[in-house]
Amino acid sequence: MLKEMIQKPGAITEALSLLPDRMTSDEAIVMLLAIGLQESRFQHRRQLVGNPPRPTGPATGFWQFERGGGVVGVLQHRASRDHARTLCAARGVEPVSQSVWQALQHDDVLAAGFARLLLWTDPFSLPKLGDANGAWDLYMRTWRPGKPHRHTWDALYQKALDAVLHG
Repeated sequence: MLKEMIQKPGAITEALSLLPDRMTSDEAIVMLLAIGLQESRFQHRRQLVGNPPRPTGPATGFWQFERGGGVVGVLQHRASRDHARTLCAARGVEPVSQSVWQALQHDDVLAAGFARLLLWTDPFSLPKLGDANGAWDLYMRTWRPGKPHRHTWDALYQKALDAVLHG
């Protein structure tokens, strides 16, 4: 699944093509892959909740955006809002939280774009390739996961890094 996300015409590659060139880098792609792996393993487009787990949670898309959290944040943040409107127009989605939130569950390109834009709102540079700790810190600052799983991060980050560096 990782290769499909970054190959042409993969969702990440297509999303990045709809955003300014300065948002495209190996560092950005590694972060997108690592966060997607951490959040959904690129298997679940709706957050799993309950026992047994069911896809009825408040977060949608491979990057698990909540309507009142990441979606609103990207739509309103001064660093991302204009880019979000452009991305929404390109994907045929009204740039309002409910419409975006619903579309993220089915539109991997929109989801990848919103994930990149959420990273863009962080005031710091992306971590250097191989900096799993810096990547974790960025993930924590931007995604603010309710139940973070640090014990899975390093292996998933390495898998993302390997996919970018070695295909």
